[in-house]
Amino acid sequence: MKSGIPIYDICTITDVKDDEIIISRFSEYSESYKHLHLPHKHNFYHVVFFTEGRGNHTIDFEKFDVKSNQIYFMVPGQVHSWNFEGTAEGYIINFSASFYQSFLLRPDYLEQFFFFGGNAKESVIDVPKEIQQQITDVFECILAEAKSNSKMKMDIIRTFLLQIFLRIAQLGRENTLYTSENNYNYTLLNNFKKLIELNYNKLKLPKEYAALLYITPNHLNALCQDILGISAGELIRNRIILEAKRLLINMDLSISEIAYRLNFSDNSYFTKFFKKHVDITPEEFRKKN
Repeated sequence: MKSGIPIYDICTITDVKDDEIIISRFSEYSESYKHLHLPHKHNFYHVVFFTEGRGNHTIDFEKFDVKSNQIYFMVPGQVHSWNFEGTAEGYIINFSASFYQSFLLRPDYLEQFFFFGGNAKESVIDVPKEIQQQITDVFECILAEAKSNSKMKMDIIRTFLLQIFLRIAQLGRENTLYTSENNYNYTLLNNFKKLIELNYNKLKLPKEYAALLYITPNHLNALCQDILGISAGELIRNRIILEAKRLLINMDLSISEIAYRLNFSDNSYFTKFFKKHVDITPEEFRKKN
């Protein structure tokens, strides 16, 4: 048996070949899929709303305390684990990347929501008291619809789920990242992030991305500093480090193989890069995790 981190899609969880969505009360799901408490990856979108519970969970090596009325969102590819104290309750919805594609004209529609940006710190949200009951009621409607025999139930579920996304997205309006008056800059930043996701193992310099965006490196850096508060180079490095961490918990891969996958010239250079930005060596990170 390989010791690498397992990767699950909805079909491997349910054993139903064409399943696109799983809807459940959290305690039932947690009891049925105890192996999912251990570190793993998803190839689907994952939404959980805790109504009660204690313990913690991690998303891409960021640890969060489990709290009542906490909602979190995950995109495909993120590393995840749970560590509960007792029984946690709430709602869970897993849906495939294709679940909305036939329903919406824009295949990238979900990318506009800040909590689906792949940043763990932005994807775990404490729901304010004034809308907690609203969110709970919509999840209950989704559960009820999932049990119905309506021919339109999947589209009804899609619309209910969108209500949750839109309501939570409103909470982020005070976040300058998503309320910039200059929509062009936001679009440019989003395109930069998409390019990083596609090319982080090949392109490591801001000037390489600036060329793809048809802007100057100074413009790209100023954009990142103004909106994110970090440099363009740091945004690129953060994605490389995240992937390095994901690969390091796969015990089937040697440090040299990981360095090769991330396109470092040699193992020594990769180790120096990792230690400079994480404060420990790749070997130490692997032992710790």
